[in-house]
Amino acid sequence: MKRTLITPDVNTFPSRYCKLLENARIYDSSCSPEACVYFIDADGGYYLKTAKKGSLLAEAEMTRYFHSKGLATRVADYISLDRDWLLTEKLSGEDCTHKIYLFQPEKLCDTIAELLRGLHETDFSDCPVQNRIERYKNTVLTNHEDGVFDSSFGFGDAKEAFSLVEKNIKYLQNDTLLHGDYCLPNIMLDNWRFSGFIDLDNGGVGDRHIDIFWGIWTLQFNLGTNEYASRFIDAYGREKVDKDMLRLIAACESFG
Repeated sequence: MKRTLITPDVNTFPSRYCKLLENARIYDSSCSPEACVYFIDADGGYYLKTAKKGSLLAEAEMTRYFHSKGLATRVADYISLDRDWLLTEKLSGEDCTHKIYLFQPEKLCDTIAELLRGLHETDFSDCPVQNRIERYKNTVLTNHEDGVFDSSFGFGDAKEAFSLVEKNIKYLQNDTLLHGDYCLPNIMLDNWRFSGFIDLDNGGVGDRHIDIFWGIWTLQFNLGTNEYASRFIDAYGREKVDKDMLRLIAACESFG
């Protein structure tokens, strides 16, 4: 997780954070244009994320829920002003894109597969998001209508991908607690011990194959090879994986 030391004007932040910021070293830890993330090196460390108004509510809600299950950090504060602000405590260790994990790909593959299986076996009866698939379907259908299409997921054109979606999207189930964006940067380990999950705004109860798809994808993307796909499925539990459903998820993800 990159960190660049900066010297921002603390008066541009909400006043409730000024005391925390005024004597701290502050780093830019942003990784996308949609949000700014600051690491605050004080009192064990905090991450302060800001984005457009209303956009961090789901992440705050699901991070609190995952924390209650021992699966994420503590949310120290969330406010929605002209922008949203989310303050979370720093987790120990590094995310799984760190070289100490990438240099042991077999162990990394097995570790994230086993962590995912554990997450998917977590009781979700009290989860605040019980129908993640509804939002997932709406995103796919809206993006298709808007002409969004990513050919990198194995389909020659949008027509081919959407034909599969139309026929089979009804089979997606709300029967598993999902991370929703199960990629190496969102899994924190401390010397191979699990610290927690981050970036949980897509979490909720949905279909396990969404997380499984992204677990396979992230290994391919970050390791530059697809040779760990079968190993990941074995470590997760091959009896729980339907390859036709993974193909359906690939079609859905073609539309973002």
